[in-house]
Amino acid sequence: MKTLHDYLRSTKIESSLIELVELLAETGNKISHLVRQGALANILGAADSQNIQGEDQKKLDVIANQMIKDTLINFSTVAAIASEEEDSIVPANSTGKFLVAFDPLDGSSNIDINGQIGSIFTIYPRLADLAVDNEAQFLQPGRQQLAAGYILYGPSTQLVMSLGKTTQCFTLDESKSTFVLTNEQMQIAKDTQEFSINMSNQRFWSEKMRHYIGELILGASGSRGKNFNMRWNGAMVGDVHRVMMRGGIFLYPSDNRNPKQPAKLRLLYEANPIAMLVENAGGKALNESQSILTIQPKALHERVAVILGSANEVDSCMSA
Repeated sequence: MKTLHDYLRSTKIESSLIELVELLAETGNKISHLVRQGALANILGAADSQNIQGEDQKKLDVIANQMIKDTLINFSTVAAIASEEEDSIVPANSTGKFLVAFDPLDGSSNIDINGQIGSIFTIYPRLADLAVDNEAQFLQPGRQQLAAGYILYGPSTQLVMSLGKTTQCFTLDESKSTFVLTNEQMQIAKDTQEFSINMSNQRFWSEKMRHYIGELILGASGSRGKNFNMRWNGAMVGDVHRVMMRGGIFLYPSDNRNPKQPAKLRLLYEANPIAMLVENAGGKALNESQSILTIQPKALHERVAVILGSANEVDSCMSA
């Protein structure tokens, strides 16, 4: 079977980008080992600290962030990095040509229960007319991404990645510490009967969103004329991976709980990289009015609504 190393070298992307993707995969392999050790590695529990968004951090949040950060800033082609766990960007190498943004550990609430968690990353080109320590380096629309992916730490560890045209899935062969290509061209089914959403927030949604979800719940007795199942994992990577593998729609809509924070998911660290993977697998990814990949970012930690997955079902949601 073809390894990640072999696959990357069969593409036409430049060698420095290949090396960067391999470096991220290697770091994900190390994080995967820690995850599998769990309590034996003393990585469970709270870190008694908060990130820039005021969210409580877990020990593994901090550990994974530091592992990825240390790896990237010492790689000569990385100009700067941005992390969901960092207040601001971190300059790396003045001669670097790539920017890397990442969510080191998505699904922190699942860490202590041995649930699905993952790491999300995206790579952008450095903007030559800006200094490497300028936050505006990262305020690029998602269409500018050179590569994106996530590493899912589940029963098996899988890397889902796109270099710009298609989306691939690699599975970690732990006996060889190597990612092996297991799906060369992922395709999201256009139709579905599954949806993923946090129903506990429904009282805060718009009337349009409540109506749409209500119709799904009515199933065959409602206007949709077919039954739907709800799935909710508590980690975006877990819910999105299900969509990638067998279709579905994942929703984290805007709500009115906090006027200063109308949405939950971060554009740079979560929405853009996942949207790239979904679109390149034949799905759709919108915020509630436009393609996520066309949004012009305004801030490093900007949040957006997310509706993505099976193309026909996303269309049904938008027209509800």
